[in-house]
Amino acid sequence: MKAELLAPAGNFSKLKTAIYYGADAVYVGGKDFSLRSFADNFTRDELANAITYAHNLGKKVYVTANIFAKNADMPLLEDYFKFLESANADAAIISDSGAVYAAKKSAPKLNIHISTQANLTNKYAVKFWREQGAARVVLARELSLKEIKEIHEFVPEIELEAFVHGAMCISYSGRCLLSNYLAGRESNRGECVQACRWNYQIRKKDNLSDSGWLDIEEDERGAYILNSKDLNMSAHLQELEDSGVSSFKIEGRMKSEYYLATVINAYRRCMDAGFSDVTERELKTAFHRDYTQAYAFGENNKTVNYDDSQAKGDCDYIANVISSNGKTAVVEMRGRFKVGDALEVLSPNADFGKSFTVKTAKTSAGEDVTDCKLVQENYTINCPYKLNCGDILRRRK
Repeated sequence: MKAELLAPAGNFSKLKTAIYYGADAVYVGGKDFSLRSFADNFTRDELANAITYAHNLGKKVYVTANIFAKNADMPLLEDYFKFLESANADAAIISDSGAVYAAKKSAPKLNIHISTQANLTNKYAVKFWREQGAARVVLARELSLKEIKEIHEFVPEIELEAFVHGAMCISYSGRCLLSNYLAGRESNRGECVQACRWNYQIRKKDNLSDSGWLDIEEDERGAYILNSKDLNMSAHLQELEDSGVSSFKIEGRMKSEYYLATVINAYRRCMDAGFSDVTERELKTAFHRDYTQAYAFGENNKTVNYDDSQAKGDCDYIANVISSNGKTAVVEMRGRFKVGDALEVLSPNADFGKSFTVKTAKTSAGEDVTDCKLVQENYTINCPYKLNCGDILRRRK
Protein backbone atom coordinates (compact mmCIF):
# COMPACT_ATOMS: atom_id res chain seq x y z
CA MET A 1 0.00 0.00 0.00
CA LYS A 2 1.16 3.53 -0.68
CA ALA A 3 -1.00 5.32 1.86
CA GLU A 4 0.63 7.05 4.83
CA LEU A 5 0.17 5.71 8.36
CA LEU A 6 -0.40 8.74 10.58
CA ALA A 7 -0.20 8.37 14.35
CA PRO A 8 -0.81 10.64 17.35
CA ALA A 9 1.90 11.78 19.74
CA GLY A 10 0.98 13.56 22.97
CA ASN A 11 4.63 14.12 23.94
CA PHE A 12 8.17 13.46 22.71
CA SER A 13 8.34 9.97 24.21
CA LYS A 14 5.11 8.97 22.47
CA LEU A 15 6.42 10.44 19.22
CA LYS A 16 9.46 8.16 19.44
CA THR A 17 7.19 5.19 20.19
CA ALA A 18 4.95 5.99 17.22
CA ILE A 19 7.88 6.20 14.83
CA TYR A 20 9.56 3.09 16.23
CA TYR A 21 6.40 1.03 15.73
CA GLY A 22 5.95 2.10 12.13
CA ALA A 23 4.23 5.47 11.72
CA ASP A 24 5.13 7.36 8.54
CA ALA A 25 4.05 10.63 10.13
CA VAL A 26 2.85 11.93 13.47
CA TYR A 27 0.50 14.70 14.49
CA VAL A 28 1.28 16.65 17.62
CA GLY A 29 0.04 19.67 19.55
CA GLY A 30 1.84 22.63 21.02
CA LYS A 31 1.02 24.08 24.40
CA ASP A 32 -1.54 26.39 22.77
CA PHE A 33 -4.21 26.26 20.04
CA SER A 34 -4.71 22.48 20.19
CA LEU A 35 -7.93 20.58 20.87
CA ARG A 36 -6.12 18.23 23.25
CA SER A 37 -4.86 20.69 25.85
CA PHE A 38 -4.88 17.96 28.55
CA ALA A 39 -2.17 16.03 26.70
CA ASP A 40 1.42 16.81 27.70
CA ASN A 41 1.97 18.53 24.34
CA PHE A 42 5.13 20.25 23.15
CA THR A 43 6.90 23.48 23.99
CA ARG A 44 8.36 25.35 21.03
CA ASP A 45 11.82 23.95 21.73
CA GLU A 46 10.39 20.45 22.00
CA LEU A 47 8.52 20.90 18.74
CA ALA A 48 11.65 22.03 16.94
CA ASN A 49 13.60 19.08 18.32
CA ALA A 50 10.80 16.65 17.51
CA ILE A 51 10.61 17.86 13.91
CA THR A 52 14.37 17.50 13.50
CA TYR A 53 14.28 14.03 15.08
CA ALA A 54 11.47 12.86 12.77
CA HIS A 55 13.00 14.36 9.63
CA ASN A 56 16.31 12.63 10.33
CA LEU A 57 14.38 9.35 10.20
CA GLY A 58 12.49 10.32 7.04
CA LYS A 59 9.21 10.91 8.91
CA LYS A 60 6.82 13.87 8.93
CA VAL A 61 5.32 16.02 11.69
CA TYR A 62 1.99 17.80 11.43
CA VAL A 63 1.11 20.30 14.17
CA THR A 64 -2.46 20.91 15.31
CA ALA A 65 -3.75 24.46 15.67
CA ASN A 66 -7.39 23.51 15.41
CA ILE A 67 -9.20 25.53 18.07
CA PHE A 68 -12.11 27.74 17.07
CA ALA A 69 -10.25 30.98 17.36
CA LYS A 70 -11.40 34.30 18.83
CA ASN A 71 -10.21 37.79 17.99
CA ALA A 72 -7.64 37.81 20.78
CA ASP A 73 -6.07 34.60 19.44
CA MET A 74 -5.15 35.99 16.03
CA PRO A 75 -1.90 37.86 16.78
CA LEU A 76 -0.68 34.87 18.78
CA LEU A 77 -1.67 32.48 16.00
CA GLU A 78 0.20 34.49 13.39
CA ASP A 79 3.33 34.34 15.52
CA TYR A 80 2.84 30.60 16.08
CA PHE A 81 2.47 29.89 12.36
CA LYS A 82 5.67 31.84 11.68
CA PHE A 83 7.43 29.64 14.21
CA LEU A 84 6.07 26.43 12.66
CA GLU A 85 7.26 27.55 9.24
CA SER A 86 10.74 28.34 10.58
CA ALA A 87 10.86 24.97 12.39
CA ASN A 88 10.07 23.18 9.09
CA ALA A 89 6.85 21.59 10.31
CA ASP A 90 5.37 19.56 7.47
CA ALA A 91 1.91 21.11 7.96
CA ALA A 92 -0.38 22.90 10.37
CA ILE A 93 -3.78 21.27 10.97
CA ILE A 94 -6.38 24.05 11.14
CA SER A 95 -10.16 24.10 11.45
CA ASP A 96 -11.01 27.81 11.70
CA SER A 97 -11.20 29.84 8.48
CA GLY A 98 -9.81 32.90 10.26
CA ALA A 99 -6.83 30.85 11.42
CA VAL A 100 -6.29 29.67 7.84
CA TYR A 101 -6.23 33.31 6.77
CA ALA A 102 -3.70 34.07 9.52
CA ALA A 103 -1.49 31.16 8.44
CA LYS A 104 -1.48 32.21 4.80
CA LYS A 105 -0.69 35.79 5.77
CA SER A 106 2.10 35.08 8.26
CA ALA A 107 3.60 31.81 7.00
CA PRO A 108 3.00 31.45 3.26
CA LYS A 109 5.32 28.44 2.89
CA LEU A 110 3.60 26.41 5.64
CA ASN A 111 1.39 23.61 4.33
CA ILE A 112 -2.19 23.75 5.54
CA HIS A 113 -4.27 20.68 6.40
CA ILE A 114 -7.94 21.33 7.12
CA SER A 115 -9.01 19.60 10.35
CA THR A 116 -11.92 17.21 10.72
CA GLN A 117 -13.39 19.88 13.01
CA ALA A 118 -14.21 21.84 9.85
CA ASN A 119 -16.96 19.26 9.15
CA LEU A 120 -15.93 18.39 5.61
CA THR A 121 -18.81 16.25 4.40
CA ASN A 122 -19.14 17.20 0.72
CA LYS A 123 -17.05 17.69 -2.40
CA TYR A 124 -17.79 21.39 -2.75
CA ALA A 125 -16.42 22.16 0.72
CA VAL A 126 -13.26 20.23 -0.15
CA LYS A 127 -13.01 22.10 -3.48
CA PHE A 128 -13.35 25.40 -1.64
CA TRP A 129 -10.47 24.61 0.71
CA ARG A 130 -8.30 23.46 -2.17
CA GLU A 131 -8.89 26.79 -3.87
CA GLN A 132 -7.83 28.48 -0.63
CA GLY A 133 -4.49 26.70 -0.82
CA ALA A 134 -5.02 23.68 1.45
CA ALA A 135 -2.76 20.74 0.64
CA ARG A 136 -4.91 18.21 2.51
CA VAL A 137 -8.27 17.83 4.19
CA VAL A 138 -9.12 15.56 7.11
CA LEU A 139 -12.50 14.12 6.22
CA ALA A 140 -15.43 14.01 8.61
CA ARG A 141 -15.98 10.61 10.21
CA GLU A 142 -19.60 10.69 9.05
CA LEU A 143 -18.68 9.99 5.40
CA SER A 144 -19.15 6.69 3.58
CA LEU A 145 -16.59 5.11 1.26
CA LYS A 146 -18.86 5.99 -1.66
CA GLU A 147 -18.94 9.65 -0.65
CA ILE A 148 -15.16 9.72 -0.15
CA LYS A 149 -14.64 8.35 -3.64
CA GLU A 150 -16.93 11.03 -5.09
CA ILE A 151 -14.91 13.70 -3.31
CA HIS A 152 -11.63 12.28 -4.64
CA GLU A 153 -12.95 12.17 -8.20
CA PHE A 154 -14.21 15.77 -7.91
CA VAL A 155 -11.02 17.16 -6.34
CA PRO A 156 -8.24 14.67 -7.25
CA GLU A 157 -5.49 17.21 -6.66
CA ILE A 158 -5.98 17.41 -2.88
CA GLU A 159 -4.81 14.81 -0.36
CA LEU A 160 -7.53 13.05 1.64
CA GLU A 161 -6.88 11.99 5.22
CA ALA A 162 -9.35 9.75 7.05
CA PHE A 163 -9.55 8.35 10.56
CA VAL A 164 -9.19 4.57 10.61
CA HIS A 165 -8.98 3.76 14.31
CA GLY A 166 -9.78 5.06 17.77
CA ALA A 167 -12.31 6.94 19.82
CA MET A 168 -15.24 8.67 18.16
CA CYS A 169 -17.30 11.61 19.38
CA ILE A 170 -21.06 11.42 19.86
CA SER A 171 -21.24 14.94 18.43
CA TYR A 172 -21.00 15.80 14.74
CA SER A 173 -17.31 15.69 13.79
CA GLY A 174 -16.42 16.59 17.35
CA ARG A 175 -18.30 19.89 17.60
CA CYS A 176 -19.75 19.57 21.08
CA LEU A 177 -20.88 21.83 23.94
CA LEU A 178 -21.61 19.09 26.49
CA SER A 179 -18.31 19.64 28.28
CA ASN A 180 -19.00 23.38 28.43
CA TYR A 181 -22.39 22.92 30.07
CA LEU A 182 -21.54 20.16 32.53
CA ALA A 183 -17.98 21.01 33.52
CA GLY A 184 -17.34 24.58 32.41
CA ARG A 185 -14.54 23.42 30.11
CA GLU A 186 -14.74 24.53 26.50
CA SER A 187 -14.39 21.48 24.25
CA ASN A 188 -13.90 23.51 21.08
CA ARG A 189 -10.86 25.19 22.59
CA GLY A 190 -9.13 22.05 23.77
CA GLU A 191 -10.57 21.43 27.25
CA CYS A 192 -13.06 18.61 26.67
CA VAL A 193 -13.63 16.43 29.76
CA GLN A 194 -15.31 13.69 27.67
CA ALA A 195 -18.61 14.06 29.46
CA CYS A 196 -20.11 11.72 26.85
CA ARG A 197 -18.22 8.85 28.50
CA TRP A 198 -19.87 9.33 31.89
CA ASN A 199 -22.38 6.96 33.48
CA TYR A 200 -25.59 8.98 33.66
CA GLN A 201 -28.43 8.76 36.16
CA ILE A 202 -31.85 10.37 36.33
CA ARG A 203 -33.31 11.91 39.46
CA LYS A 204 -36.92 11.15 40.35
CA LYS A 205 -38.84 13.73 42.38
CA ASP A 206 -42.57 14.14 42.98
CA ASN A 207 -44.59 16.50 45.12
CA LEU A 208 -44.36 14.28 48.18
CA SER A 209 -40.77 13.21 48.45
CA ASP A 210 -37.41 13.00 46.82
CA SER A 211 -36.83 9.40 45.83
CA GLY A 212 -33.13 9.86 45.01
CA TRP A 213 -31.16 8.80 41.97
CA LEU A 214 -32.28 6.08 39.56
CA ASP A 215 -30.22 4.35 36.89
CA ILE A 216 -31.12 4.99 33.29
CA GLU A 217 -31.35 1.56 31.69
CA GLU A 218 -30.67 0.78 28.06
CA ASP A 219 -31.60 -2.87 27.39
CA GLU A 220 -30.69 -3.53 31.04
CA ARG A 221 -27.00 -3.14 30.25
CA GLY A 222 -26.14 0.25 31.64
CA ALA A 223 -26.45 3.97 31.25
CA TYR A 224 -23.67 5.05 28.93
CA ILE A 225 -26.18 6.72 26.66
CA LEU A 226 -23.73 9.10 24.92
CA ASN A 227 -20.67 6.84 24.72
CA SER A 228 -19.57 6.06 21.16
CA LYS A 229 -17.94 2.84 20.07
CA ASP A 230 -14.37 2.91 18.78
CA LEU A 231 -13.65 3.06 15.07
CA ASN A 232 -11.82 0.11 13.51
CA MET A 233 -11.26 0.12 9.74
CA SER A 234 -8.32 -2.30 9.74
CA ALA A 235 -10.17 -4.79 7.53
CA HIS A 236 -11.03 -2.13 4.96
CA LEU A 237 -7.79 -0.23 4.33
CA GLN A 238 -7.59 -1.26 0.69
CA GLU A 239 -11.14 -0.02 0.13
CA LEU A 240 -10.24 3.30 1.72
CA GLU A 241 -7.18 3.64 -0.49
CA ASP A 242 -9.19 2.70 -3.57
CA SER A 243 -11.62 5.48 -2.61
CA GLY A 244 -8.81 8.03 -2.72
CA VAL A 245 -7.59 8.19 0.90
CA SER A 246 -3.85 8.84 1.06
CA SER A 247 -3.40 9.04 4.84
CA PHE A 248 -4.75 6.59 7.44
CA LYS A 249 -5.14 8.42 10.74
CA ILE A 250 -5.12 6.81 14.19
CA GLU A 251 -6.82 8.75 17.00
CA GLY A 252 -5.25 9.03 20.45
CA ARG A 253 -3.00 11.90 21.59
CA MET A 254 -4.25 11.18 25.13
CA LYS A 255 -3.60 7.43 24.91
CA SER A 256 -0.71 5.55 26.56
CA GLU A 257 2.51 4.51 24.87
CA TYR A 258 1.43 0.88 25.23
CA TYR A 259 -1.84 1.59 23.41
CA LEU A 260 -0.02 3.45 20.64
CA ALA A 261 2.59 0.71 20.24
CA THR A 262 -0.11 -1.95 19.99
CA VAL A 263 -2.34 -0.17 17.51
CA ILE A 264 0.39 1.31 15.30
CA ASN A 265 2.20 -2.03 15.16
CA ALA A 266 -1.03 -3.78 14.14
CA TYR A 267 -1.83 -1.30 11.37
CA ARG A 268 1.76 -1.24 10.11
CA ARG A 269 1.78 -5.01 9.79
CA CYS A 270 -1.64 -4.97 8.15
CA MET A 271 -0.55 -2.37 5.61
CA ASP A 272 2.73 -4.11 4.83
CA ALA A 273 1.56 -7.70 4.61
CA GLY A 274 -2.21 -7.83 5.01
CA PHE A 275 -2.23 -9.89 8.20
CA SER A 276 -5.94 -9.31 8.82
CA ASP A 277 -6.26 -12.14 11.35
CA VAL A 278 -3.19 -10.95 13.29
CA THR A 279 -4.42 -7.35 13.15
CA GLU A 280 -7.85 -8.11 14.56
CA ARG A 281 -6.37 -10.17 17.38
CA GLU A 282 -3.83 -7.46 18.17
CA LEU A 283 -6.43 -4.71 18.31
CA LYS A 284 -8.18 -6.56 21.13
CA THR A 285 -5.08 -6.63 23.35
CA ALA A 286 -5.21 -2.95 24.41
CA PHE A 287 -8.02 -1.04 26.13
CA HIS A 288 -10.85 -0.33 23.70
CA ARG A 289 -14.59 0.01 23.37
CA ASP A 290 -16.68 -2.19 21.11
CA TYR A 291 -15.57 -1.66 17.53
CA THR A 292 -17.54 -0.24 14.62
CA GLN A 293 -16.94 0.76 11.00
CA ALA A 294 -19.14 3.79 11.72
CA TYR A 295 -20.56 5.20 8.47
CA ALA A 296 -18.13 3.69 5.96
CA PHE A 297 -20.88 1.60 4.40
CA GLY A 298 -23.78 4.01 4.85
CA GLU A 299 -26.08 5.05 7.65
CA ASN A 300 -25.49 3.30 10.95
CA ASN A 301 -27.59 3.66 14.11
CA LYS A 302 -25.52 1.20 16.14
CA THR A 303 -22.48 3.28 17.02
CA VAL A 304 -23.21 3.82 20.73
CA ASN A 305 -21.39 1.72 23.35
CA TYR A 306 -24.08 1.18 25.99
CA ASP A 307 -22.32 -1.49 28.05
CA ASP A 308 -19.47 0.43 29.66
CA SER A 309 -17.15 3.36 29.17
CA GLN A 310 -14.24 1.22 28.00
CA ALA A 311 -13.38 -2.47 27.94
CA LYS A 312 -10.08 -3.82 29.19
CA GLY A 313 -7.85 -5.46 26.63
CA ASP A 314 -6.71 -9.06 26.44
CA CYS A 315 -3.20 -8.24 27.72
CA ASP A 316 -1.62 -6.44 30.66
CA TYR A 317 1.17 -3.94 30.03
CA ILE A 318 4.13 -5.30 32.00
CA ALA A 319 7.43 -3.62 31.07
CA ASN A 320 9.45 -1.52 28.65
CA VAL A 321 12.65 -3.09 27.37
CA ILE A 322 15.73 -0.97 28.06
CA SER A 323 18.44 -3.36 26.86
CA SER A 324 18.94 -7.02 25.99
CA ASN A 325 21.80 -9.36 25.11
CA GLY A 326 19.94 -12.50 24.08
CA LYS A 327 20.17 -14.11 27.51
CA THR A 328 18.92 -11.40 29.86
CA ALA A 329 17.00 -8.17 29.47
CA VAL A 330 16.83 -5.02 31.56
CA VAL A 331 13.24 -3.87 31.72
CA GLU A 332 11.39 -0.96 33.31
CA MET A 333 8.44 -2.38 35.25
CA ARG A 334 5.05 -0.88 34.35
CA GLY A 335 2.82 -3.67 35.67
CA ARG A 336 3.41 -6.12 38.48
CA PHE A 337 4.76 -9.52 37.47
CA LYS A 338 6.33 -12.54 39.17
CA VAL A 339 8.80 -15.31 38.53
CA GLY A 340 6.81 -18.02 36.78
CA ASP A 341 4.76 -15.60 34.65
CA ALA A 342 4.69 -16.07 30.88
CA LEU A 343 5.45 -12.81 29.07
CA GLU A 344 4.94 -11.96 25.41
CA VAL A 345 6.96 -9.61 23.20
CA LEU A 346 5.38 -6.60 21.49
CA SER A 347 7.80 -5.38 18.85
CA PRO A 348 7.92 -4.05 15.28
CA ASN A 349 10.66 -6.61 14.64
CA ALA A 350 10.82 -10.37 14.13
CA ASP A 351 10.48 -11.25 17.84
CA PHE A 352 6.91 -9.93 17.86
CA GLY A 353 4.53 -12.41 19.50
CA LYS A 354 7.22 -14.64 20.99
CA SER A 355 6.77 -15.75 24.62
CA PHE A 356 8.99 -16.87 27.47
CA THR A 357 8.66 -17.69 31.16
CA VAL A 358 10.31 -15.49 33.77
CA LYS A 359 12.69 -17.71 35.74
CA THR A 360 14.96 -15.14 37.39
CA ALA A 361 14.63 -11.48 38.35
CA LYS A 362 17.04 -9.03 39.99
CA THR A 363 16.47 -5.44 41.12
CA SER A 364 18.76 -2.63 39.97
CA ALA A 365 20.66 -3.16 43.23
CA GLY A 366 21.31 -6.81 42.32
CA GLU A 367 18.83 -8.33 44.77
CA ASP A 368 17.15 -11.58 43.69
CA VAL A 369 13.35 -11.30 43.85
CA THR A 370 10.36 -13.40 42.88
CA ASP A 371 7.80 -10.58 42.93
CA CYS A 372 8.53 -7.57 40.71
CA LYS A 373 6.22 -4.99 42.27
CA LEU A 374 8.21 -1.72 42.33
CA VAL A 375 6.77 0.57 39.66
CA GLN A 376 9.42 1.83 37.18
CA GLU A 377 12.14 -0.21 38.88
CA ASN A 378 14.67 -1.60 36.41
CA TYR A 379 14.63 -5.39 36.72
CA THR A 380 17.08 -7.76 35.03
CA ILE A 381 15.26 -10.90 33.92
CA ASN A 382 16.11 -13.91 31.82
CA CYS A 383 15.05 -13.52 28.19
CA PRO A 384 16.05 -15.81 25.29
CA TYR A 385 15.57 -13.09 22.65
CA LYS A 386 17.83 -10.16 21.81
CA LEU A 387 15.22 -7.46 22.10
CA ASN A 388 15.60 -3.76 21.29
CA CYS A 389 15.12 -0.68 23.40
CA GLY A 390 11.53 0.32 22.74
CA ASP A 391 10.13 -3.21 22.69
CA ILE A 392 7.43 -3.99 25.25
CA LEU A 393 6.60 -7.02 27.37
CA ARG A 394 2.98 -7.88 28.08
CA ARG A 395 1.06 -10.70 29.76
CA ARG A 396 -1.98 -12.47 28.35
CA LYS A 397 -4.97 -12.52 30.71
